[in-house]
Amino acid sequence: MTMVDDRGERIRKVLADLVAFDTVSDRSNLSLITYIEKYLASFGITGRRLADETRQKASLWVTIGPQDRPGLILSGHTDVVPVDRQPWTSAPFKMIERNGRLYGRGTADMKGFVAVCLAMVPEIGRARLKMPIHLAISYDEEVGCIGVRPLLRELAQAPVKPLGCFVGEPTQMQVIVGHKGKHGVRATFRGKSCHSSLAPNGVNAVEYAAALIGEIRRRATQLAQAGQREHMYDIPHTTLLTSIVQGGTALNIVPDECVVEFEARGLGANESKEVTDAIVAWAKSEIEPAMRKAEPSCGIAFEAILEYPALDIKLDHPLVALAQQLAGRNSYGKVSFGTEAGLFVSMAGIPTIVIGPGSIEQAHKPDEFVEVSELLSCAAFLERLIAHCERNNDLDAPRPP
Repeated sequence: MTMVDDRGERIRKVLADLVAFDTVSDRSNLSLITYIEKYLASFGITGRRLADETRQKASLWVTIGPQDRPGLILSGHTDVVPVDRQPWTSAPFKMIERNGRLYGRGTADMKGFVAVCLAMVPEIGRARLKMPIHLAISYDEEVGCIGVRPLLRELAQAPVKPLGCFVGEPTQMQVIVGHKGKHGVRATFRGKSCHSSLAPNGVNAVEYAAALIGEIRRRATQLAQAGQREHMYDIPHTTLLTSIVQGGTALNIVPDECVVEFEARGLGANESKEVTDAIVAWAKSEIEPAMRKAEPSCGIAFEAILEYPALDIKLDHPLVALAQQLAGRNSYGKVSFGTEAGLFVSMAGIPTIVIGPGSIEQAHKPDEFVEVSELLSCAAFLERLIAHCERNNDLDAPRPP
């Protein structure tokens, strides 16, 4: 068996183990973290847990190589999205291989990347690194990039700060230099209930919520037609939509509550929040006064439910050139989906690239899969990263002769 074949088998084995842990975001990830700790310990490597307040979830920070020098981070999350009501043709938490594809929940998003990083630990551990390689393993990325934030607060204050980070979300190993930010808001409409035969005496929370939904739709159309453009994105403008609406109890009761959740995904670092803030201000000035005129106790309560910043690394940053060299590509791009990358920049000042195996087209779907060839390409990326860290103690990639 060749070294490449052995590496492929190692990746398959680790990924099968990771997929077997049901780490949907509403569940604990501690069993998976314990597995990773035991795996690393078998190579004489230890990490540091950062548990959440419930002590049911934890992130993991690992440094391989010199502890007193700035290094490079490989970052991945452990949580996955639910499989409920999805028509899987195989058990989602048991990885299977068919025609060069590995199927299972999280294979693409993003246990595939984590598996490659772990499978390459023997090579990383044997290397004579001049700069360290860190592993940052987080939780609850899928529900708002929650688990990485405590770690980043610590890194921001660390005496030795990493030089850069690679977040391994599925990009088919393309170098991604930017992604949109996101801001999500929940609006709870408080109306006044009464029998539907006396409808004018009530305050219909659902109908007032419909006015907000209509305005969100109007502004979404306006952004699509005349908003700022960034043509590196597949959707080149800021997007805005209503995603969840819940209200009413019976056909013959004027509803006294309706909950609406909406989101914006913006191009710039703060554009998402600026868009949602403008909608909240409009609703408070245009909808809420009419509700309170009918009944002073009625109104709208707004709360932010999710936020992460956009990523936009400068193209002349040395991390971009290094990522291209490691990936064997001259190209780069931007993606509309969000990642933890923008938080590494905004919270800890760590330049970050998104690059990982698999396609976002497979993420969150039934029969999620990753191509074995993508995992091997990721392993080759890490092999070149190890060589770089053996030769260098900075980001600058050697120039071709």
